[in-house]
Amino acid sequence: MSSMSFDPEAVRALANILADTGLTEIEIEGKEGRIRVARAPAPVASGQMMQAPVTVPVMMAQAPLAASAAVAEDPAKHPGAVLSPMVGVAYLAPEPGAAPFITVGQSVAAGQTLLLIEAMKTFNQIKAAKSGIVTRILISPGAPVEYGEPLLIVE
Repeated sequence: MSSMSFDPEAVRALANILADTGLTEIEIEGKEGRIRVARAPAPVASGQMMQAPVTVPVMMAQAPLAASAAVAEDPAKHPGAVLSPMVGVAYLAPEPGAAPFITVGQSVAAGQTLLLIEAMKTFNQIKAAKSGIVTRILISPGAPVEYGEPLLIVE
């Protein structure tokens, strides 16, 4: 019952502090008891989502460059594209400082390991589906990759 003795103005003041500072919770304890004011983190997330449209004009400014947009779309549609089978982090070498599995211009055989994708602390080997020559590597070491994202081109 000691929480009833707190002044509603004090609660409002604490709520304002939450709003001003971006905190999600404040707790004060004194002789008369304690008071805790909290807000759900969801408003913070939606606030961040609302910031996303700010970046849209920047992306639209790049859209008139039709050549770069066409180049960006071509790798996924290329018949020799090796697509990511999972979400994770791509690595071109078996360990830091080691030689990469492949380089541009290198000939690869079907079943040869091309790179690794770390997903859920497991390193998954991505192997060549067909023999050919690596003409483009579309990712950088340690880059996050999405399912279906083109990783490299084997012709």
